[in-house]
Amino acid sequence: MTTLTTSSASREELRAHYNDPGTCPTDSLVPIPLADEPAFVSWQQDIPRAYLQASPEELERRISVAREALGTKLLILGHHYQRDEVIQYADLTGDSFKLAQHAANQTEAEYVLFCGVHFMAESADILTPPNVRVMLPNLAAGCSMADMADPDDVYEAWDVIEEMLGDGTTVVPITYMNSTATLKAFVGEHGGMVCTSSNAEKSFRWAFERGEKILFFPDQHLGRNTAHALGIPLEEMVLWNYRLPSGGVTQEQLERAKVILWMGWCSTHQRFSVDQIEKARKEHPGINVIVHPECRADVVQAADQNGSTEKIIRAVTDAPPGTAWAVGTEIHLVNRLAQNNPDKTVFCLDPVVCPCSTMYRIHPAYLAWVLEGLLAGHVINEIRVDDETRKWSLVALERMLALP
Repeated sequence: MTTLTTSSASREELRAHYNDPGTCPTDSLVPIPLADEPAFVSWQQDIPRAYLQASPEELERRISVAREALGTKLLILGHHYQRDEVIQYADLTGDSFKLAQHAANQTEAEYVLFCGVHFMAESADILTPPNVRVMLPNLAAGCSMADMADPDDVYEAWDVIEEMLGDGTTVVPITYMNSTATLKAFVGEHGGMVCTSSNAEKSFRWAFERGEKILFFPDQHLGRNTAHALGIPLEEMVLWNYRLPSGGVTQEQLERAKVILWMGWCSTHQRFSVDQIEKARKEHPGINVIVHPECRADVVQAADQNGSTEKIIRAVTDAPPGTAWAVGTEIHLVNRLAQNNPDKTVFCLDPVVCPCSTMYRIHPAYLAWVLEGLLAGHVINEIRVDDETRKWSLVALERMLALP
């Protein structure tokens, strides 16, 4: 794996390289000024120049001053995949499900700074009171998986599926949290719900109590692994390729399927392989292998356990001293687990340093910019969901949060 630098490539080459969601944004996790990060050329460019060359020490000082001045008016939420120099400022941390709960339960803050990606900030805006203003430090922090489910493609697929199946079959739509607010509203309005990797099995059971089939998007792997865990065979799952007429699915396949899987995936979790698991077992006899369910089915089945980031954290943290763990998820979380569990051996299955390429776009420079903007009376990078989308998205999210 090579990482391009500004000295070895043009700005155009860098932009193309780092806009590929499968590309590693860095080959090092050492804090550096924003302008020195090779991937910055492909990110949002409207941050004031004064922040570009600020050292990690200067940014830490400025962020700390701003946070203290804002006091309880500000709540910072941080996703587990954030880099350490960002997560240190979070008042509350978690995976997408836990952060959704935090957003829904907060009552005091006037401002929420969401250190995650765009769809998470949208969900926070939906779940917080209308007077709370939610901000995303860098608007370029999106999600390649969420981008694979374009609303127009989903609407068209829904119409085609209904036409192919006729009026006698009920299909319940479920969208993974990693999707736009528009799609959350779509499933809310069509009798479905949102799920996360923490509650995917519960959401599937909920849906099967209400219909014969599930349309699950955008992550085919979480959908396939969840269906498999519930005993649904592969021949009763079908992959809907939104680029092909009728999803590339025959009438017979669609009628037989219990779960219709959207053709989407997480580029970070596609890096993990069965070969990596076999290598870990060979080099560390008796090792425990745990992976995220966004990994491919063969990887999940070769592992000892799979689960959400919260489950992974609990499994490693609660394990007896002296145990060894090979973990298949984002590198910042794995490194943090290793640091927090010095009595155990914890390492990432993937030997290449490759953080989530879009989460990595949250840099302390953006935090300093947004927080100092608040002190000056300006709300920067506010995320606001329109009222109609908010209404139906909230229905879908509240169905999720109400799961036992």
